[in-house]
Amino acid sequence: MSKKIAVLITDEFEDSEFTSPAEAYTKAGHQVVTIEKQAGKTVTGKQGQAKVKIDKSIDEVHAAEFDALLLPGGHSPDSLRGDDRFVNFTKDFVALGKPVFAICHGPQLLISANAVRGRKMTSVKAIAIDLKNAGADFHDKEVIVDNDRLVTSRTPDDLPAFNQEALRILEIS
Repeated sequence: MSKKIAVLITDEFEDSEFTSPAEAYTKAGHQVVTIEKQAGKTVTGKQGQAKVKIDKSIDEVHAAEFDALLLPGGHSPDSLRGDDRFVNFTKDFVALGKPVFAICHGPQLLISANAVRGRKMTSVKAIAIDLKNAGADFHDKEVIVDNDRLVTSRTPDDLPAFNQEALRILEIS
């Protein structure tokens, strides 16, 4: 069954951490919806290789409309977490018990949403201490799945395992 996946994304995202999962989800028949402050805008990855047209404004969407949430890394999550609308959208996803897929710096939005305490997680080394301080059960592994609802990975090198687990969760959720 086709699922609708929300992606919170803005400029300076890690190119492959959006393009690789989005391609895997689309290939599996799922719909990927990019969300930023302004619909129709084009955002650029920090490597300059990926340009993404934004489908919806954060003001147009609600977590209940989607089946899963992708949080790519790079500088994007840190930029977005300064805006309560993105933090609240993330918080709503977790409250509804919907799957969240976060890679690299993606968990920064989960930290700001106060949604990591007691969760088994991983991330890029730079924010591992932030996850631990926010109460996460941190593990330095390529992919961590917590309760079949949260998939986290560290870096673009982990994308094959990250995508495989995310697709598995989409199948069973």
